[in-house]
Amino acid sequence: MVLILLVTILIGATMQRVSGMGLGLVGGPVVSLLLGPVEGILVINVLAVVNATIVTATTWRNIDLRKFLLVGSTLVVGAVPGAIVVREFSPDLLQVVVGSLLLIALGVVTFGLRWVPTPRGKAPALISGAIGGFMNTLAGIAGPAITVYAQAARWDQRVYAATLQPLFVVAGFISVVIKLVTGAGDLTVVNPWLWPAGLVGMLLGIWAGTRLSRHIPRDKAHALALALAALGGLTVLVRGASGLLS
Repeated sequence: MVLILLVTILIGATMQRVSGMGLGLVGGPVVSLLLGPVEGILVINVLAVVNATIVTATTWRNIDLRKFLLVGSTLVVGAVPGAIVVREFSPDLLQVVVGSLLLIALGVVTFGLRWVPTPRGKAPALISGAIGGFMNTLAGIAGPAITVYAQAARWDQRVYAATLQPLFVVAGFISVVIKLVTGAGDLTVVNPWLWPAGLVGMLLGIWAGTRLSRHIPRDKAHALALALAALGGLTVLVRGASGLLS
């Protein structure tokens, strides 16, 4: 379990450093299978905060503060109902929801952007933040919801990848606090060896991603992260559906 987590976080952190997102997309499905949909996503939320904080420190020059404040202002609006859903529903149903949300979001990001109208005013940004907060609390994946808005609004790739990082810090922190306060998650049941393994994988991933980002086109790295996430989301969905039907 410790080795699988280390490798998973390494891959996710590498993808996030190269393409802007990846830790939650790649790690969420795998860690959900290892620890269950509640504690698994809670662990991803914690690791995502640390990872995004480190990446923020290396990409801060490209962060658009106005975009960050606009989208980030409503993350908590979605996080609260997300925590309630986590607390009230069964693990198998949560796995179905987690897998379905991830696949739907990835489908929109990958195939549906041509039909998404160019957003006008502040409302679309605020809505994307609320949806991102909900999905991050539930599935550890704020990125796809914000990506749909960012790509529709034609954010520059460097600004997009950098501005996502402090948004992930805020989204992850809110999700962890709300889950712990409401009793929707419990970190005391997590194997303590997973934390150093996650940290080692994270640091190696950021190191590798920093070097790979100089040679790999961002669009190709982004496509790879989405493909890995889709496979993980499908696995979680099938496992949850099997549990509900058994």
